[in-house]
Formats: sequence, C-alpha cells, structure tokens
Amino acid sequence: MGESTPSYYIGLMSGTSLDGIDTVLASFEHQSVQLQHALCYPLDSDLRQHINQMLSPEWHGSLVDYGHLDQLLGIQFAQAVNALLEQAQLEPKQIKAIGSHGQTLCHAPNASLPFTLQAGDPNQISERTGITTIADFRRRDMAAGGQGAPLVPAFHRAVFFSSETHRTVLNIGGLANLTVLNTDRDAPVYGFDTGPGNTLIDQWCFKYTGQHYDKNGDWARSGNIHPEVLEAMLKDPYFKLAPPKSTGREHFNLGWVAQKCSHRELAPADVQTTLTELTAITISQAIQAQAPQTQELVICGGGVHNRYLWERIQYHCDPIKLLSTADLGADPDWVEALAFAWFAKQTLEGKPSNMPSVTGARGERILGAIYPA
Repeated sequence: MGESTPSYYIGLMSGTSLDGIDTVLASFEHQSVQLQHALCYPLDSDLRQHINQMLSPEWHGSLVDYGHLDQLLGIQFAQAVNALLEQAQLEPKQIKAIGSHGQTLCHAPNASLPFTLQAGDPNQISERTGITTIADFRRRDMAAGGQGAPLVPAFHRAVFFSSETHRTVLNIGGLANLTVLNTDRDAPVYGFDTGPGNTLIDQWCFKYTGQHYDKNGDWARSGNIHPEVLEAMLKDPYFKLAPPKSTGREHFNLGWVAQKCSHRELAPADVQTTLTELTAITISQAIQAQAPQTQELVICGGGVHNRYLWERIQYHCDPIKLLSTADLGADPDWVEALAFAWFAKQTLEGKPSNMPSVTGARGERILGAIYPA
C-alpha cells in the first residue's frame, strides 16, 4: 500500500442479531490496519421491529414496505457515520470511503437463481455524509458462482495469519463462521458458516425475557440440555453439508426451533441451554471435520462475551487453545466492521476481496459498487 500518511476508512456492519450498527474508523498505513474510533449506533426500536417482521417466515408485506425499510436503514447508517465523525473530530473530506455491509434480509445461495439481499440504501449514506460509499459486496461473488459468504476470511488472513501456528478464526455473530488458516501463506484459505451463532440464542432470549441477548450466558447456565431436542436439531441437513456453504435467518429461526422441539412441554431455560449447546457442538464438529490441525481457535464477534458458550466450546474443542482476537491486538467487537472498511479500500484500489477457496466462486473478483460523494 505504501502510504506515507494514514488513510482513513469507515466500516459499517449490522448483523442478524440487530443489536445496533457497528461503526468503525480505521487507519491504514504500511500494510497495517488500526482501529481509531468505534461506536455501536442503536437501531431505532420501531425500525428493529420492522426488520424482525420482515425477517419472519410469516411476513407478507409489499415492495413498498421493503422500499421504506431500505431508505430508513440508509438514513440510520448515515447518522451512525456522522456520529462517529463527531466523536473522532474529523471532517468528511478526511475519509477516503465508507464500506457498508447493509442489513441482510435474505441470503439464498442455493436457490435456482442464487441471490442475497441487503437493505440500507448507499445513495442515502453518500448523500447525507458527503463521503464516497461502497456497498453491495456479496452479489458479484454470487454472480461468479460463489456463495457470497463468508467474506471476512480474506480480512482474517490479512490480520491473523501466523507462520508458526495453525489458527482457525471463529466469528460468532448471528451466525458462526470459521476461517481456516494453516501456517503456509500460499495454501488455500477455507471458510464457511457452521450454522447458528447467537441468532437462535438471542431470539429465544428476547421472546421469553425481553432482553436482546443472554448476558454472559447466565440464563443458559441455569437450565439443562435436552438430549432429544439437541439430537433432533443436530440432524438438520445443513450441518452435514461440505463447504463451501453459508446460511441465514431464513433457515435458522424460531419456527425452526418450534419444529425441532416438536410441541414438547419444555422449560424456556432448558431450550436456551440446548440452543447454546447446539452452537458449541456444531462449531466443534466443523473444526474436527474441516480443520483438525487447529492449534489455536481465535474468537471474535458478540458471542465472545457469552462466558457459558465459551466454556462449552472449550469443552468440546479441548485441547485446542481458545483466544480472543483481543489477544492478537484486535477488539473482538469490531473485527467484522473493520473488515468492511478494508473491503472498501480493496475496491477503491481495484483489488479482489473474495476468496474462491471459501465461497466457491470461479475466481477472484473486485467486490462492491461505488457511490461517489
């Protein structure tokens, strides 16, 4: 890259957990990325409810509903950027570009005509911030025959590779995904969604407690694993699929949980414990199947704060050493948003961001559409 002075980019990420818009200011200098400022900008409660309704399998809305949501999210993303600029005391002209992931409403890589749909109009972001905005990162990879996800493995390799230790990076967002990094920099990198991360845990927690997440996993810790329900969940065909593969809330949702519980009378806390165990087991099984050489499991995403989930992953993955990305100098709450700042930089520099060995695309592609300031 060779910049003599830092170049600043902003990354925006709103995941399936809907816990807010992760907004980061990143500086790039001499091949390194540094987090300068970060904030989680809260989603308007009515907007969060609107998104949840649209993500529900029972939703029967209109194109007008989608259009309104697309605009409202774009406006909120712009507000998040402007709040970050105020915090950092920077002017828009000092920012090279914004990389916006958008809010995924549907991800269907295995449809007869594969597609993915992210809301949050980048025209609104560019117009309301005065900063060039890059968005729509996933569809070019899908047009090239890829899954369009996960995309973060390219960033994981750039910042977490070790020539001495076989590392696997685990991002526990709404979904859980792995990036397999062995010690050979020239070897292909593998990555895929293992299945639910926080999404089922969070949805169930909100339904029965009104809290958006299970703090420290305390509620799950209070219950008991239900073996029959866990066995039914583990039989889902997704877990047996070979990579490349990716999934989303259109597959793993509360309707799916109800089907697996098969109308059994279960204590809500026991279901929470069982869902947490499902996340831990499917992660460990994926590592055993696809990355048995793993020596260090490096964890980022919101799930890093769920102590009970961490303990269950450690139990199932023993003797692999578990680390937070914080142990490698990267705050686990902001890694994914940082990745989209990095993707924006790659796009402006005409460099590819996808990894065909991860997504299954026919080749490397420059990702994202550019919306000038």
